[in-house]
Amino acid sequence: MNKVKITVLKTTFDKELAAEYGVEGLSACPMLKAGQVYYADYAKPEGFCDEAWKAIYQYVFALSHYSGNELFYYGDWIKTPGVAICSCNDGLRPVIFKLEATKEVSEINYTPVNQQIL
Repeated sequence: MNKVKITVLKTTFDKELAAEYGVEGLSACPMLKAGQVYYADYAKPEGFCDEAWKAIYQYVFALSHYSGNELFYYGDWIKTPGVAICSCNDGLRPVIFKLEATKEVSEINYTPVNQQIL
């Protein structure tokens, strides 16, 4: 398993939908900013938005096992091998991410505990 580079490409804000459905004072995502970079594999990076992670983790996990030059996800989506463009699920202010497979091997940073089920 390798690490996946997560880059925040941009934050968006749908003013029309926010005016109709959002709370007063709603604005673009306050947690993530364009240009931020995170690295992940099996676990959410520290400081990364929980909701955004839920939306993209399956792509991160798939790319962490990516090993070749083939196009990701059947080759009918993104033209660059080892890359996925994803967004969080916030319909009023989605954040767009670029996910890139890397050659950096992941390391488990905890000691797994073998517990017997009683």
